[in-house]
Amino acid sequence: QLQASGGGLVQTGGSLRLSCLASGRTSSINVMAWFRQAPGKEREFVAAIKRSQSTYYSDAVKDRFTISRDKAKNTLYLQMNSLKPEDTAAYYCAAGLTLDSSSYYYTQAAYNDWGQGTLVTVSS
Repeated sequence: QLQASGGGLVQTGGSLRLSCLASGRTSSINVMAWFRQAPGKEREFVAAIKRSQSTYYSDAVKDRFTISRDKAKNTLYLQMNSLKPEDTAAYYCAAGLTLDSSSYYYTQAAYNDWGQGTLVTVSS
């Protein structure tokens, strides 16, 4: 199970840190990620971190967001800086358990477990 938290209202240029607490089969996780879904749009990939600690970002958030994972605390983080109104969305954390999950980390189908989403609103 995944439980996301940390969303809220922030002004343009501000920062937020999202957290995602994992429970259950955490030792089987090969990759974890953040996706987001803005109103009226499809869910999109934001960032991923593999078991090796390799990280990947979408072009839209690269150099502004940082994904990290504290395995001891079973927690995934997304540090979001220099936020823009277009970052407004519900953010979802996800965990992939298979080898294919790691290979196709940028696709929703690669993930087995999803958190409930946390809302981020960036005001202009």
